[in-house]
Amino acid sequence: MGDIWAWLISFFFLIALVAIIVYQLVCLADLEFDYINPYDSASRINYVVLPEFIIQGVLCVFYLFTGHWFMAILCLPYMYYNFQLYSKRQHLVDVTEIFNLLNWEKKKRLFKLAYIILNLFLTIFWMIYSALDDYED
Repeated sequence: MGDIWAWLISFFFLIALVAIIVYQLVCLADLEFDYINPYDSASRINYVVLPEFIIQGVLCVFYLFTGHWFMAILCLPYMYYNFQLYSKRQHLVDVTEIFNLLNWEKKKRLFKLAYIILNLFLTIFWMIYSALDDYED
């Protein structure tokens, strides 16, 4: 039963990450269609970048503590990428360059979204598998 709770907690972590990344994509789309100005868009995106990194790090450590080694290894490239962005001080969106880098920023977040959704599907699979395995016992 504990394994189901672990998968459920990781499911909610992943849903939070999906929500943060979709929020960033919406801010970029609003900027592209000129609904908001670059300063507001950059400040909204920059406000949620650090929580995204923290949630991803906590999720990876959570997988390690619960013994889900495959999922922890699967989270490492994304965590390494976030660490590289943070260490190079490239994790924040620059207000003056946001229009020049708009397509790149959108692609970056779409790749992150696809990666998190892959993790989400694997988590759902393992959660269902654990529930059925507990049901048989």
